[in-house]
Amino acid sequence: MRDYSRVESAWAETDIRALIETLRGNNIAAQYVGTSHEALGAVMAMIPEGAVVGYGDSLSVKHIGVLDALERGPYTLLNPWREGNTVEENVRLKRECFSADVLVTGTNALTMDGKLVNVDGHGNRVAAMLFGPEKVIIVAGINKLVPNLDAALARIRCVAAPANVRRHPHFDPAPPCAETGVCVDCRSPWRICNKTVIIEREFDNDHYRARTHIVIVGEPLGL
Repeated sequence: MRDYSRVESAWAETDIRALIETLRGNNIAAQYVGTSHEALGAVMAMIPEGAVVGYGDSLSVKHIGVLDALERGPYTLLNPWREGNTVEENVRLKRECFSADVLVTGTNALTMDGKLVNVDGHGNRVAAMLFGPEKVIIVAGINKLVPNLDAALARIRCVAAPANVRRHPHFDPAPPCAETGVCVDCRSPWRICNKTVIIEREFDNDHYRARTHIVIVGEPLGL
């Protein structure tokens, strides 16, 4: 029996159990782990040796140590954001991620009724989550769980987007949310809220039921 005792007080054990059952009912595999260390083990157990693994920019994935494990292990890691990559290399690797065996990424929000809600600037991350890689592994810290779609969009506009803008110092000029701390539906050349995607379920067939996997972690992760 999975230990749910370390779930943050905002969500009870019964909430997490119900969410996992909802996701599974939507043909999305889901599991709960209590710590980042357990999350690392859960993610790596789903990636076969020799796999080509695409990385969708995610601090959650980075924080639990998956990138380091992929760099050291018998895998081919496609990391568009590796330090030293040129703009051309960044774009090329983003495209190559669409044909990867596995995509590892995070989510901006996960609703308690089983919706994955994400906003992208270019759309490469959400595009690969939707179609392309044979398997998609999504890491979601407990801070990403929200009651419903309205709360998910509010979290993105008031928490995730401003924080993500601030971690990119090359944005010049930075979008207004870097100052305001909230989305103002700007027209900035560096606007990162251009594509909004809501994933509700996968097809009910053998291939797609095995495609998307969510690891919910009983710790805050990412932004």
